[in-house]
Amino acid sequence: MFEKLLSLLQGAAWALVIVGSVSFFFTFYHLGLFIALLCAFIGALLGLFFVVVFEIAQVQIDKLKELKKQTKLLEKLASKYNETTEI
Repeated sequence: MFEKLLSLLQGAAWALVIVGSVSFFFTFYHLGLFIALLCAFIGALLGLFFVVVFEIAQVQIDKLKELKKQTKLLEKLASKYNETTEI
């Protein structure tokens, strides 16, 4: 459930990047192409920040899942080792 919400938020962040950059570009286009491109980048910064935050959250979730898998495997190995050393 949380992963689906996170994916939705990542998509919304990318949409914010596009909307912010396009709106700033067309707002400042009359001042020149270079200024418009610079302002488009500035307009996209907020969305890019959220993209990075949500990507980091996704990486942490994946890391947690992998650690849980490794813990289960280590517990199996430890119990197997304990059974063989008791005999």
